[in-house]
Formats: sequence, C-alpha cells, structure tokens
Amino acid sequence: MKKTIFGVVTLLSVVTLAACGGGSGTDSSGNASGDKGDSQALSFPLATKNDKDAIEDGELEAAVATDSQFAGLFQWEFYQDAFDAAFMAPSHEALFSNDTDFKITDDGAATLDLDQDKKVATIKLKDNVKWSDGVDVTADDVIFSYEIIGHKDYTGIRYDDTFRNVIGMEEYHDGKADTISGIKKVDDKTVEIEYKKVEPSMLQAGGGVYSYAAPKHTLEGVAIKDMESSDQVRKHPVTFGPYYMSNIVAGESVEYLPNEYYWNGKPKLKKITMKSVQTASATEALNSKLYDMIFQMPTDTYETYKDIEGYTNLGREQTSYTYLGFKLGKWNNEESTVEYDPNSKMADKSLRQAMGYALDNDSVGSKFYAGLRSNATSLIPPVFESYHDSKLKGYTQDIDKANKLLDDAGFKDVDGDGIREDKDGKEFTIKFASMSGGETAQPLADYYVQQWKQIGLNVEYTTGRLIEFNSFYDKLKNDDPEIDVYQAAWNTGTDPNPSGLWGPNAAFNYTRYESEENTKLIDAINSSDAFDADFQKEAYQKWQEYAFKEAFAIPTLFRNEVLPVNDRVKDWNWAYDERNPWAEVSVTDASR
Repeated sequence: MKKTIFGVVTLLSVVTLAACGGGSGTDSSGNASGDKGDSQALSFPLATKNDKDAIEDGELEAAVATDSQFAGLFQWEFYQDAFDAAFMAPSHEALFSNDTDFKITDDGAATLDLDQDKKVATIKLKDNVKWSDGVDVTADDVIFSYEIIGHKDYTGIRYDDTFRNVIGMEEYHDGKADTISGIKKVDDKTVEIEYKKVEPSMLQAGGGVYSYAAPKHTLEGVAIKDMESSDQVRKHPVTFGPYYMSNIVAGESVEYLPNEYYWNGKPKLKKITMKSVQTASATEALNSKLYDMIFQMPTDTYETYKDIEGYTNLGREQTSYTYLGFKLGKWNNEESTVEYDPNSKMADKSLRQAMGYALDNDSVGSKFYAGLRSNATSLIPPVFESYHDSKLKGYTQDIDKANKLLDDAGFKDVDGDGIREDKDGKEFTIKFASMSGGETAQPLADYYVQQWKQIGLNVEYTTGRLIEFNSFYDKLKNDDPEIDVYQAAWNTGTDPNPSGLWGPNAAFNYTRYESEENTKLIDAINSSDAFDADFQKEAYQKWQEYAFKEAFAIPTLFRNEVLPVNDRVKDWNWAYDERNPWAEVSVTDASR
C-alpha cells in the first residue's frame, strides 16, 4: 500500500496491512528479532497450520477492534484510515502484486513496465480481470482514478507530488485542460503514463505509480465533488477482489459474498462477515469464540489473549510507527503546500529534542505493550532493510542532556517553581494532543506529561482530555491552534519514500515542517540517480540523519501486530508477499 493512502491509526491499535518492529527485522516465521532493551523476545507464525479438509459453503466471521465507527469510504481514492482499509481487504484489490522487498511483480491483476529513458510507465491489465458486476476492468478505469484525484473538485487527500509528476496533471487540475495529456489509452487493457521524472519508488508497490483502478461505469454519473458521499462509495461499491460488499451497516459491519467473476480463482467461502468490536471487548469476544479472527487487536492487552484456547496468534512486524509530531506551521490548501512558521511555539529544535530525550520508550514497549513495541530510532522502519539506518540510535532517555538542551536554548526557570519560562521569561505552556482508546492511552499520555514536567516543561492536554480518533485527526488536518505537540502513528505502507508523509506538498505532513534542506534530501531519494542501490541507500541515510537532528517528528515506538486466528481457519497466510490471503482462506469446521 502507498503511505499517502494508508491512513492514520490510533495509538493503541495496530494497522492490519503492514509490518514493523524494533531490532533487526522479521524472519521467515514473522519473528520479531534483535535487541529490544528489556522487552521479551516474541515469536509468531505467519500462516495457519490446518491439515483438515475445507468444508463446502463455509462462513467466516471476522472483526476489527476499534473504539470508533468506521468512516465507510470504500473507494481507494477516498479512504483515509486503517479501519476502512481493514474492511476493504476482502473485497478491494490493488492492480499489482509484490515480492518480499515490496517490489512490484507480474503476478497481480496488472503488470507494470517502467521505461526510465522515456519516463513512461506502461500498465497492462490481464484479460480476465472483471468488476464484481461482471464488467471488464479496462484502461478507462485505470485512467479514471487519475481523473478523479486530479480534478479540482476532488475532496480526498491523495492529490500530491506523485500525481503532479504526471505530464499534464497540473493543467487538468487547474481546469486548463479537459484531459490529462500525459496519460494515453493504448488499447482496452493498456495505459501509458508519461512523467516529468521517474523515481525508484515507482518500482515499489504503492510507490510513485498509482496502484488502483476506479469503476468508471458506476461512478462517472456522479459529480466528483459528490463522489465521496455517494452510494457507489459508501453503500454499493463495485470491486474486483475475491469478494464484494453485499451489505453494509454504516459504521458497524460489512457482509461479503463471493465475487463470481474474480480473476484469480474461485473464492473458498460462502460468506464473510466483518464487524467492529470495542477494543475493551475484544478479548472477551475471543473467549466467547464470536469471531474467527480479530484485526487490530490492542497490543496493550496482549497478555489477556495470548493463550486463548482454540486460537493461534499470528504476528509480524509493522511498517508503521508511533511518533511525536510538533506543529510548526499550517497547510495552504489553495497551493497544496506546507507553510512552515519559523516563529511557531515549537520552532526551536532544542526544545523538540529535549522532549524526545525525556522519554524511555523501550520501557514503554516492555511495560505497556508486553514487548510488542520497542524504541523507534528512525522515521524509516527497519522492515525496509535496504533503507533503514540501523546505526541511528534515535532518542533514548537522557534527562541530563534534555535539561542542558533547554538551558542552552534559553528556557529557564525564572521564578523557581520548577517550571521553565520561555526565552523572554514569560509563562510557557505546551498543548499536547493524544487519542483516547484502550486501557493504556491515558496512563501512557500521563507518563509523557510527567516526564516533560521532570525537565521543567508545563504540558497540558488539548481540550483538557484525550481526544476521540476522528476528532483528533480533524484537529490535526485543520491545524488547530490548540495543538503544539501530538502523539499519533503512521503506516508507511510498502514504499518507505518519505515524500508523501514529510514532503513540502504532502497533506499528511501534519507537522507542517518544511525546509530547503529537507526538500533537497527528499528529492535526492526520488532522483534518477537513486536507481543505483548504493546512491539510494546513502540518500535515505542522509535524510534519516537530518530528520533526527531537526526532530520535527520524533519516532517513539516500532510496532508488532498480532492476529488471533481460530484453529478452524485454513490457508490464511499473512506474509507480505502473499498476493491476497482472502482469495485462499477457508474453514474446516462448521462452528468454532
């Protein structure tokens, strides 16, 4: 998945379509390995082991642990968060498949050929790929995705530098052209896309080449400004995955039936049902055997479900990480660009660094998350072995260093009350936003506030309390002035390229940090020179070092996710190079 479309996650949830963790990577069994401080070493299988025969007309019931209703934006161009992504997984499919390094392969619904000299990507659909209503997936559907996202009335968040890189896209977006000149329909199954520049991430799944198609025959009658709220997106989406959404109860559940037109074999189940379940009730739901699997199980309560009879816990590292973000400017919606404010409250990087050094995140991972999380050292998770800077130590607790940074920067305790004033000797209060949900959210946020107080910083909660998931991100997107620092999480997806999260034209760059050097370093990662593996590795390393020093965002926790799967489930494989586990899964007993 592309990082700019793989949405935000709650602090206490784990995303369902990614991998990461502390240490040196994930082995073939999905084991988290490496030095995790004082946290325990954990090992999980990646796939089910069930030698029984699958039953005919089997039904599977799954759930997503969440304390918020899902938004229900069931179209690739519009969805924003990991909850909708989880519900889309059985029915929605990307055009491309990928290998263990997340490089695009020829095994998916379409193939990709990138001509570096001509700066042209050729997408070719396989002949038997059809939508769930039996209509062929065509070149027009591939092109329509670009026309939706590039349109001036588009209401989503995906119009970024990767789309502006398409020849003619900006003219189309500005209303100066009715079509995108750089996109050519070769035939009903083939599209050529011409770019201003080609980048190595174009060879990554979810990278610089958009990986999805939109059903033009169902959507073209809907005005683009109304598309997000349309029945075609929210109630009756047409897809080309192994199942289709046959019944959607808004915010609560989705029922799926087999897609008889699925391009890569016959789905094995008669029906799938997926529901939302409160995180506090998830373990009891497993004990009561209500579901065959629950995605996004809270890691803070792992001890309560690690040994439930009749279930096997699968596990893998995530491409996601938790981080502290510092609000440093605003988003210019008209120009689609970050406006950094050098005079913002958190503009002094020594202040930001000090707040990082105040925290002991290895202990947080061990004590709050049963060893399933560990201190994060970089904004590039170690699952991307070729790009992650393993030498970077990140921010580990050092109270003396934190105090010295603040002293040297001029944040002094003028009146002797133990709380520092600002550089002008005036009262200095930092507003901290963090999400509610789960048993650990409050004590963990309180721990951060306590540690910041230990170095003399007065930190108060935005709104006076933790904030519900959707409200939290509404405040971030709208640059609420009551947020100075926030705690959130990102899933980088299968492309570690930082431009979609931390670039100057990324709407997801919620810190609103921008600098000439940051842009220069990100541009090097995206340059044609970076097709050379050594150059690319060095470019990633330089950006990671810069991000560490500037501390506009401080990664706090690398994450592992756990998926409890009932023992009646057969042929579920959670590996990242598995094309689509929903296409193969079945059950071997009629009941759990």
